[in-house]
Amino acid sequence: MYGQAAGAIGGLVIVTGVLAAIKDQLGLSWPATVALVAGLLVLLGYGAWRARKLLARLRAGGDAATAAASTTASAAAEETDDEERPAAHPELTAALITAGIIGRDEIIRAEEADIRKVPAGTKYEFLVPPGKTYDDVEKRLGTLAGVLGVTRLHLTMERSRDTERRVKILKLDEPPFTRPFPAPTRKEIEAFSGVPIGHDVTGQLVGIETFDKASMLVAGMTQMGKTTLINGLITCLLIAYGEFDLYLLDGKFCGLTRFEKRAVRYESSDDPEVFESIVDELNARSDRRYKEITEAVRNRRPAPEFKPVIFVVDEAADFFASDESKEGKEQARRIAEKTRSLVSKSLESGISTVLMTQRPSANAIPVMVRDQFLYRMSLYVASTGTAKVALGDTYFDTVAPINPALLDPDIKGQGVLFAHGRSILVRGFWFSDEFIWSVVDEGAAQVEEKREEKSLSVAPLSPVEKVIGAMEREGVDFMSLADIAAVLGIEETNAVKRSSLIAETLGKEVPAHRTPKARGYRLADLQAAARAAE
Repeated sequence: MYGQAAGAIGGLVIVTGVLAAIKDQLGLSWPATVALVAGLLVLLGYGAWRARKLLARLRAGGDAATAAASTTASAAAEETDDEERPAAHPELTAALITAGIIGRDEIIRAEEADIRKVPAGTKYEFLVPPGKTYDDVEKRLGTLAGVLGVTRLHLTMERSRDTERRVKILKLDEPPFTRPFPAPTRKEIEAFSGVPIGHDVTGQLVGIETFDKASMLVAGMTQMGKTTLINGLITCLLIAYGEFDLYLLDGKFCGLTRFEKRAVRYESSDDPEVFESIVDELNARSDRRYKEITEAVRNRRPAPEFKPVIFVVDEAADFFASDESKEGKEQARRIAEKTRSLVSKSLESGISTVLMTQRPSANAIPVMVRDQFLYRMSLYVASTGTAKVALGDTYFDTVAPINPALLDPDIKGQGVLFAHGRSILVRGFWFSDEFIWSVVDEGAAQVEEKREEKSLSVAPLSPVEKVIGAMEREGVDFMSLADIAAVLGIEETNAVKRSSLIAETLGKEVPAHRTPKARGYRLADLQAAARAAE
């Protein structure tokens, strides 16, 4: 109101000033001046109105035909558009618009969509509009699950091979793995392309293509089924992977005992020194293989083929722990660096590592080690932060992530397998002890037959093999220098000279050890030297 009043006052002042100027110029009275100005304004307004009417009349005649034709064409176009406009699939169009996958002006065509019931639930197959792809749907799969009235765990997606626009989604009728699937048979495992790890939500076998140049980290809280899952994995390896050397370190003391007969080296211990000794052995084996590869390249020969080696560790976090003493911290640092080297540098030489831990906390497995794993699997964990420890700090920025914290803790052995940038919900196999024993015993018998054939076709036993045989017959894991001299037929009585002769005979690479009672050699070190010589 203040602004309007100020404007009105200003206008009156200007009008009064104009009228006063005209009055003074013409010498008229105030009434005559007002009348003159009003008359002139009316006359100008009338003239402008008449000119506008004349121009409108002249233009109307030329535009009439064009307007009529345009009206007819518009009506025809609208009628044609109504006839050619494709029919939209109401359910899918509404769901994808609500989930923010397609725009409000886009549709899912009815003729390009198919919804049908399958034994496990409902199968959706459709084409997204041009300009959208499978990835657009996968990125918002969790939101779409909410629109469809289920959780992210109820949905699985399959990529089409004919076009990036085709989407295939399975919506389960009930939570995944509510009913367990039967364990696969030996033939099913052998027919699988790769190494099966478990079933997906539809009951199909899923796994990894190969352990060649790849390692795996398995994490999850206690009593979530890690040992059962890894037992199933090792069983499948023994059936489907062909010949390989298996190293086992059982931090649970009895979790991997079933496979001891098939292991090249089996240790049941939570001592970090034992873990370090195996890592040292494998790193040394890797170094020897890299030397062979280098020599082959240097001499223009094909790269040598090595027998695969798989190192499985249960309760790996125990071996990276420190007692906070200076020596303990140094040992933890040394073990972490050696393990990082093993996981990262040994893949090209055919040595793979599988670490399991029930403490997926930030300091359980050093970051420098965790970052080296190509395959990662997380069973149920208590929080999203813990899931990042197992699956990677950037896991939830990947395409269609599955949060392991949302898994049902009462369903043992299920977890999220993250490989090649994709997440799959998997439940590991449960094999009976009888089936596992039959696989282990059968393979152990074949290995023993090959060893016997080799022993018959090769030269006599080496000094190292003689000492190993003597220690195995006596059931000991340490033998003094005096006893080793008797096995090797060394008759030197001088202790210093005898020690030197034994070291020269066995090889400088076999370390000697001193106990409170005597100086001698350990069985594990001799076995490692024998394997290295093969």
